[in-house]
Amino acid sequence: MNTISSAPAPAGEVDVDRPYELDPATPARFERDGFVRLPGVLTPATIAHFEPEITAKLIELNTMHLPMSERATSQKAFLQVTNLWQHSDLVRRFVLSQKLGRIAAELMGVDGVRLYHDQALYKEPDGGITPWHADQYYWPLNSDRTCTVWVPLQPTPATMGPLEFAVGSQNVDFGRDLPISDESEATVQKALRERDFEVSAEPYDLGDVSYHSGWTFHRAGPNTTQSPRRVMTIIFIDADITVAPPADHQRADLDAFMPGIEPGQVPDTPLNPVIYRR
Repeated sequence: MNTISSAPAPAGEVDVDRPYELDPATPARFERDGFVRLPGVLTPATIAHFEPEITAKLIELNTMHLPMSERATSQKAFLQVTNLWQHSDLVRRFVLSQKLGRIAAELMGVDGVRLYHDQALYKEPDGGITPWHADQYYWPLNSDRTCTVWVPLQPTPATMGPLEFAVGSQNVDFGRDLPISDESEATVQKALRERDFEVSAEPYDLGDVSYHSGWTFHRAGPNTTQSPRRVMTIIFIDADITVAPPADHQRADLDAFMPGIEPGQVPDTPLNPVIYRR
């Protein structure tokens, strides 16, 4: 972890609540493709204000200390810490952003969204690939009205491993039984190639973010630079979604992120606040 450090935030406008005006065609594009990249959602000053605290909390809460050579593929992909918002008032303000929550609601066509959880995903220098996978494999939910905002905390060129998406893959039925792994990388890659899926892989400028559906297949390349790829993510779910009977591989998520909730119930818990309603 000595390769990751934070820097003081410069002065400037900090804005996580002012509405971001979507092009009227963007929700339809999200529904069709399973993802969108949005330019300039956050100002550089906003990112600079929150990044040092997000990074500090990742360093504090990280539990992965194995050398890269001793890690499995999924462990080489990134350092991962969830629910940072529970450990910092500043991170809480970022995660409960009205701006980011409103965009999620508008893209999914729902009246409101609540928090599922947040994740800091830091790909270290020389960190490996993030294998093809779909996030909702892990989520015991009765609807596909779910999405993740992926917020790079620095400009993210191809050499850092920006997120890549299989366009329209949220509608397929292959690969949905696979956890993130070497097997998911090989199996999903083969299926996408055989079906001639387009893969969208673009760098991110500072302030750009992307949203992807829970069933959209995505991956990232390795970080071949000597700087960490710092990313903060927030998972939004329809505010009125209900919990599904969990499969064995979903039980841990249910217990950790929606404690005390039974199948058929809305996950209205202190860990799942409503972030935005129209």
